[in-house]
Amino acid sequence: MFQKILIANRGEIACRIIATARRMGVATVAVYSEADARAAHVALADEALPIGGPAPRDSYLRGDAIIAAARASGAQAIHPGYGFLSENPDFVDAVAAAGLVFIGPSGDAIRAMGLKDAAKRLMAEAGVPVVPGYHGANQDPDHLAGAADAIGYPVLIKAVAGGGGKGMRKVTRPEDFAAALDSARGEAATAFGNDAVLIEKYVEKPRHIEVQVFGDGTDAVHLFERDCSLQRRHQKVIEEAPAPDMPAEMRAAMGEAAVRAARAIGYKGAGTIEFIVDASEGLRADRFWFMEMNTRLQVEHPVTEAITGVDLVEWQLRVAAGEALPLRQDQLAITGHAFEARLYAEDVPAGFLPATGRISHLAFPADVRADTGVRAGDVISPWYDPMIAKIIVHGPTRAVALAQLARALERTQVAGSVTNLAFLGALARHKGFAAGDVDTGLIERDLAVLVADPEPSASVLAAALLASADLPQTPLTGFTLWSPLVRRLEVARGDVVTTGLLRLSPQGPEIEVAGQTLAASRLPVIRAGGQIHVFDQGQCYSFTPHDPLDRAASGAAAGNATLSPMPGLVKAVFVTAGQAVAMGDRLAVLEAMKMEHVLTAARDGVVAEVLVTAGAQVEAGAALILLEAPPVDAAA
Repeated sequence: MFQKILIANRGEIACRIIATARRMGVATVAVYSEADARAAHVALADEALPIGGPAPRDSYLRGDAIIAAARASGAQAIHPGYGFLSENPDFVDAVAAAGLVFIGPSGDAIRAMGLKDAAKRLMAEAGVPVVPGYHGANQDPDHLAGAADAIGYPVLIKAVAGGGGKGMRKVTRPEDFAAALDSARGEAATAFGNDAVLIEKYVEKPRHIEVQVFGDGTDAVHLFERDCSLQRRHQKVIEEAPAPDMPAEMRAAMGEAAVRAARAIGYKGAGTIEFIVDASEGLRADRFWFMEMNTRLQVEHPVTEAITGVDLVEWQLRVAAGEALPLRQDQLAITGHAFEARLYAEDVPAGFLPATGRISHLAFPADVRADTGVRAGDVISPWYDPMIAKIIVHGPTRAVALAQLARALERTQVAGSVTNLAFLGALARHKGFAAGDVDTGLIERDLAVLVADPEPSASVLAAALLASADLPQTPLTGFTLWSPLVRRLEVARGDVVTTGLLRLSPQGPEIEVAGQTLAASRLPVIRAGGQIHVFDQGQCYSFTPHDPLDRAASGAAAGNATLSPMPGLVKAVFVTAGQAVAMGDRLAVLEAMKMEHVLTAARDGVVAEVLVTAGAQVEAGAALILLEAPPVDAAA
């Protein structure tokens, strides 16, 4: 076994690897960018070395700097985690050339599966079923459009490199194909440095079911399946294992196909074979097709660990150190059911835009597994994925585990940045999801209900008002001899100001608000960052103690300005001053957190001024494009 390993990653996966290494007596070396100098993984590792600037290309994507850090620290092996360099075959070869061990598959195995088109041809040769589609080398737009016509709409355009939903577009009509192709290629070029795409038949009621495989270079086993169908824009939201309603025949067929795939490339380490499943007639052994292989550990690996009792990171270290597979296929079994929910800093009502900010408060229930690389006081940076944590539960049945997940999300507390916590809670309580009627379109179909922003209840308002009073915690606070003491309080939530009356008596404080008189609330309340945060059933309601003399700041140019929704890079600008635009027309493309966001006109009008150019780095809230003020209605 290794004495010391270097972890070429950051955040929760770096912390996750450190935990297993520490349990095995293996010392760890962290690397960090300038933005991560005080990050959790840096504090947790036995030692840490800087590798460059905050942008990934200047730090976590610098293979030479990472190898140099490994050699300087005396590490014998490098664990890539996931993302960054984890599926870069040239980096794997460079690690070996430096006399170090790469904890993962060979460069050749990664190359074999790295391009989706070549991987599908290889899998077809190995007897693994593949989705009907075009995976050829001809990237001429007219040829691709012809292939889409031949396959039959709807089709899916997919980048041949990478994953995570980037460079992927669904097209339902031939007339939309050209624009979707341009958009997919642009995003793929940005994310992966490769704009090549493939075309596949779009499955109308798809389920995304993947199989965890593990190989030692000669043999392989599978550790059963995970269902990752609950997705938003091809990004996984809640994963579970095993897949609900999975017939034994289909589980065996998928497992055998996954093992054939791993053996076909002499796979070593942890990997995932992703299948698309047609669930229009239930789960059937003849209705699943290979999509791609992820030649690394997956974000959702904890649910597999929960149902099998296997520590996949331990297996990675043992196999990389030269050991055989720790267990045979007949020694692996499923016990119970597990869920994982991904907690992100993102603005759900604004369309799930990634968010930034300092996390002023963060707390998880003591009886659940929470994998995180974020602590209270840490900043969610615009440079990296905005994941805060993964919340994992395990129960004897799916129903019990789902109830545990809903309760865990209700008791999770996070403040300081907007998050998707309430959205996750709504999903955990969704009746269709509870019944196991899951496909990748569930979220889009019920989006309005799932993202509804509930108004704070009278109990929440009372808790916020009482917290704003900042009362001393003494038994006789506010006691008067002849009558209760009354005090007027105000708190603001956005532009909405709530007024209440505080009455103090020997029986304790009471708040009169919204026509009700309520005793002191038992809801969790914390004060941080100058705000009051009240937690109620997975929702964080944030208030500011309000001074009636304060004046609200005015909005931006009465709605005439297109503002940047987040910090990012302006990739393209499509308009010029004097140009007429219609509502919904594309104005610009902003790249932020490795994804492209199209900014469109909010109304018909004429462009008055373009304030940015392509290549500009902008802050959240920056004005990008101004429209001329609409003409005044003479009849008004």
